[in-house]
Amino acid sequence: FGTMQIADLLTPRTVIPQLRVSGKKQALQEIAKRAAAITGCGERQIYEVLADRERLGSTGIGRGVAVPHGKLPELNRLFGVFARLDRPIPFEAVDDQPVDLIFVLLTPADPRSEHLTALAMVSRRLRDRTICEKLRGTDKADALYALLTDRTESHAA
Repeated sequence: FGTMQIADLLTPRTVIPQLRVSGKKQALQEIAKRAAAITGCGERQIYEVLADRERLGSTGIGRGVAVPHGKLPELNRLFGVFARLDRPIPFEAVDDQPVDLIFVLLTPADPRSEHLTALAMVSRRLRDRTICEKLRGTDKADALYALLTDRTESHAA
């Protein structure tokens, strides 16, 4: 799996501990706003990229988790934004369950393999029931960041 870690994608500033939104569009807009502040890319452009991907099929991977993603030519590296919603929203997920944990992945236009590696890594982390339970159990950004990036547990996965 190489040396990539979730800590390479996420910073404490890109963790949103209590996002209050009523639906998918609003969730993606709010996350795009946070991503824009950190990446320097346009908020609308980020939203469009994510919304385009959702039109191909929901990125809700089941059990309340979604991993929206998109490519932005301006980026020079991968970026992640994690949002924990204060209540689940409809997301047309594969299992029709509402979503309350969203990990957005933004990648540069070219390195395809990195994009897929990062996506697989994030999905695997968020398929871990124990980790998801703990993520749902705290609304502190630093605790969420620690759970997502903790290297000690990831070997068990």
